[in-house]
Amino acid sequence: MPPPAHLSGAEDLVTKPEATRAGFLALAIERNRLSTPLVAQAHALKIAAASAGSVERCVGDAAIRPAVLAAAGVSDKAAGHFTEAEEQAAIKDLADSYLTLAGANFPDELAARFLLTKGDGIGGAMRNVGGRLGQRKLLRAMVAALEIGGAPHHWLDRDKVWHAADPNQVGFEIDARGLHWTWQGKNRALLFNRRVPAARANVDLCLLNCERDQADAAIGNPSAFVALGELKGGVDPAGADEHWKTTRSALARIRTAFAESEAHPPLFFIGAAIVRNMAGELWRGLENNTLANAANLTDDRQLAAVAQWMRTL
Repeated sequence: MPPPAHLSGAEDLVTKPEATRAGFLALAIERNRLSTPLVAQAHALKIAAASAGSVERCVGDAAIRPAVLAAAGVSDKAAGHFTEAEEQAAIKDLADSYLTLAGANFPDELAARFLLTKGDGIGGAMRNVGGRLGQRKLLRAMVAALEIGGAPHHWLDRDKVWHAADPNQVGFEIDARGLHWTWQGKNRALLFNRRVPAARANVDLCLLNCERDQADAAIGNPSAFVALGELKGGVDPAGADEHWKTTRSALARIRTAFAESEAHPPLFFIGAAIVRNMAGELWRGLENNTLANAANLTDDRQLAAVAQWMRTL
């Protein structure tokens, strides 16, 4: 089977500099979106501290204790392991070493230190945000392909409830964890980031032959898989080759594991940060049929082509 028609060579897969810049901008916008509630909390904490009137009353106020503890450098995760005495010690150090020294400006100091701890949590969330943004972009492309093809479809929410698709609905992709559609008498379910028993690992994209209410059961049946894919939404070209090595190994394990069950579903790859060496390997995979399809997530034409391909499998 020749490489897909939307690609003429390895160079087509390489991420363009302007696409990398746009990807970083999207991450910055998402970081601001995630930060907005924390900034509001910091403002509320500052007002509560000012109302208390003194450091002693502020740090002793039970109503804002979790926020004061965060300002002391204790994360939500760490707080679950602290004893009452250890919490008091952390808060006392905050008051003695920083708030008291700030004098009348202690509410500002408290809010700033609260944001330092909470902001570190945002950093952790941002490590996975590229993947989430990539998943949302693919979902939008898939829904577009289904809409223009007139294929009835539903989307799966995080509580595993299926909803009839509304073409005018905005933002569903934030909560969507899968799609189901009917095309030419075939039922297809696309599930994201699911553990596949046959592969003994999580797989980013699982395309299954099943009814909506059979999707969970179908994951355990190797013969139900129509295709499996890896989706990498990170935009940073630094380390892209290393990430590809991990992905390449994962795809090889999937191929071997399914072969043991005498199943040979096609494998595909969609990525946002594709550098030349990586593109060369992807192209060779397409030429020797170890990969059935590939696309650069930042190229709308390629993404649309892969979405159409999945719709018709």
